[in-house]
Amino acid sequence: MLTFPGITPVDYLIIGHISQDITPEGPKIGGTAAFSGVTAHAFGQRVGVVTAWAEEIKDELLDQIQIANLTCESSTTFENYYPAEGRRQQRIHHLAPQLAFYHIPESWRSAQIVHLAPIAGEVPSDLIRYFPNAQIYLTPQGWMRECDQEGNVTYRPWMEASYMLPQANAAVISEEDVGSDLDTIYNMAASVPVLAVTKSNFGADIYAEGKTIHIPAPATPEVDPTGAGDIFAAAFFTQLAYHGDPQKAGEMAVIVASDSITRSGLHSVPNPDTLYQILRKVQ
Repeated sequence: MLTFPGITPVDYLIIGHISQDITPEGPKIGGTAAFSGVTAHAFGQRVGVVTAWAEEIKDELLDQIQIANLTCESSTTFENYYPAEGRRQQRIHHLAPQLAFYHIPESWRSAQIVHLAPIAGEVPSDLIRYFPNAQIYLTPQGWMRECDQEGNVTYRPWMEASYMLPQANAAVISEEDVGSDLDTIYNMAASVPVLAVTKSNFGADIYAEGKTIHIPAPATPEVDPTGAGDIFAAAFFTQLAYHGDPQKAGEMAVIVASDSITRSGLHSVPNPDTLYQILRKVQ
């Protein structure tokens, strides 16, 4: 069943699953849609999320954004764990239903920014063609994941990349999304106007206009890195959309994401006071 409570037009439309993450501290809300959605709201955007989510747990921060929810019995559920060497490992316990264009409220289909944000292949690639007047942004990690019979997540090549990237304005990936394979990164950078590659505590590389710009991250004590890449993406996309400067957008996004790892859960998203201080550093 679709639930569209109190729908009003939005500036920033995100399509992808809000997830449930199993952690040693108990279940938490996860997924690009949640972290990027709350971040975009912090940047002053009217945000709408199209998702399939069982609402096993809630967070008051999600009340700040509109959610068009295809209700289901179980959310997409990840277990994230970090072995001694620090590289994140994942296991999928449940998959929520696929999303489709008709799940998007009609008043949201003219959003200025459309962020396709799959976490487990739930967003069909053909959705990109339905928004000819929008700025299209991609976080394609969910198109580059597959899982075995035990649910262990591994990398798979993104077969639709050559179709989707030329139609997008920008994309954000992490090094671990592609197994740090430079050929894959270079091929993606050649296909999309702007590509940002996050590199954990080493910052990010921005590929734009035939140049590569490295943006280092400030030294930051880490509490929880989960969601930092999604926070980076929303900060990067909002700044790129409204100012058009990939380097400035990257500088802002790196600082915001670095700040986020000092907190846990959705509360890693900066509040307005924190964001104001960050803006002063970048400008």
